[in-house]
Amino acid sequence: MLDINEIQEILPHRYPFLLVDRITDIEKGKSIIGYKNISISEPAFLGHFPGHPIYPGVLILEGMAQAGGVLALKSNDLTKEQLAAKVIYFMSIDGAKFRNPVKPGDKLEYRIEIKKLRGTLIVLEGKAYVDETLVAEAELKAMIVDK
Repeated sequence: MLDINEIQEILPHRYPFLLVDRITDIEKGKSIIGYKNISISEPAFLGHFPGHPIYPGVLILEGMAQAGGVLALKSNDLTKEQLAAKVIYFMSIDGAKFRNPVKPGDKLEYRIEIKKLRGTLIVLEGKAYVDETLVAEAELKAMIVDK
């Protein structure tokens, strides 16, 4: 399990663009589960949509990508110093599908599995759930690079 402070040691993202609150399970080289609590105070709700708040799909994908980034970096057994010198660049997001809307009060759970990990290249299968209901899915490809 990783809390928000540990996540910030791995990812360079910060408010309002850090979209993973906690990692609840990680199996290096295989999978990760994490979540984001969706609050009405999210900056996106100012304009998406007034009177009918829906969490943007692109932010769901970014949250999956961030959880995948934690998995990729942790799977390479890097020291804290090495982690600080690396960043993940996402190269493509394929087959994105949005199944159900995500609303304030939801706990958005990211479940990410590694499909391929070769050196600095990683291919992930990402799924997002709210209360065991699939809300989004996509295949994510990324590279680990030096900052």
